[in-house]
Amino acid sequence: MAKQTEIKELGEFGLIDFLTKNLKIKNESTVKGVGDDCAVIEKGEKQTVVSTDMLVHKVHFDLMYSPVKHLGYKSIIVGISDIYAMNVNAEQVLVSIAVDNTISVELLEELYNGMITACENYKVDLVGGDTTTIPQGLIINITAIGSAKKEKIVYRKGATKNEVICVTGDLGASYIGLLILEREKEVFIENSEIKPKLEGHDYILKRNLKPEARKDIVKMFDDLKIKPTSMIDISDGLSSELLHICKNSKVGCKIFEDKIPIDEATYNTARELNLDPTMAALNGGEDYELLFTITLEDFEKIKNNSDITAIGHITDEDYGAKLITKSNNAHPIKAQGWESFKE
Repeated sequence: MAKQTEIKELGEFGLIDFLTKNLKIKNESTVKGVGDDCAVIEKGEKQTVVSTDMLVHKVHFDLMYSPVKHLGYKSIIVGISDIYAMNVNAEQVLVSIAVDNTISVELLEELYNGMITACENYKVDLVGGDTTTIPQGLIINITAIGSAKKEKIVYRKGATKNEVICVTGDLGASYIGLLILEREKEVFIENSEIKPKLEGHDYILKRNLKPEARKDIVKMFDDLKIKPTSMIDISDGLSSELLHICKNSKVGCKIFEDKIPIDEATYNTARELNLDPTMAALNGGEDYELLFTITLEDFEKIKNNSDITAIGHITDEDYGAKLITKSNNAHPIKAQGWESFKE
């Protein structure tokens, strides 16, 4: 019998590459298939961008500490963040859920209330979906849709040498918030009489349980007539996303540790947990900020924006992807962020 390959040997992205290696585009309307934040489909004067994301209980969330309304809100954010990463406004979502029979109608109503709140905040229409049953747990699948003129859409490819690498907001907070939640969950399991110690962690907990998507950045680009040369949302960790841009653009990159934006609460809590805050930013994931490259000319238009940080620049492909540490040592960037199927 031929050797059976375990999925963990490939990892999430390796598995996607393996399963889709023989796909061939058959329709002229398919502009972009597998390999970016969204698929892109030609539809008249505009192109439609479509993305789908799945959230699974005990893999992507835990009902022991995830407020159900926040979970509904977050599930929409996870979906529409990919649309904004294409420099496009999200317009519609479809929601499919699979639930076991122990989950109440009231819980699902609260879940949908969170989804509806997110849709109202981001001016997105919830236009359909599906429901079914599973033996155990809860699965949420979000399909997000947007549209824009061809010349406005930004892909992971497109970065060229000497362009500036930027990120929005700050990084690592969601991951550190998750670690606090997991720590207090373990304490509760051991002794349900002990009150969770969550005081002083409001910012990092909110970043994990109820994140926001960067629609405002897409509007800013439009207002300033800026088009990033490449872009991706930071869902799997900065390191993984940088490597996606480098791979798709066939370039290298150099980023500087002391330039990575890390909130004070994230930094201090990481230290309390004996963790390196930089590693949390590089590998943590679920920040839903935007990572993009931009020409020097366009960077001049945004360099004074306190919500955008230049962390490095694009290099030749031969240079590879490197992190320059605070002690001025160069380390190869490795994809160690969130990845399904890893142990």
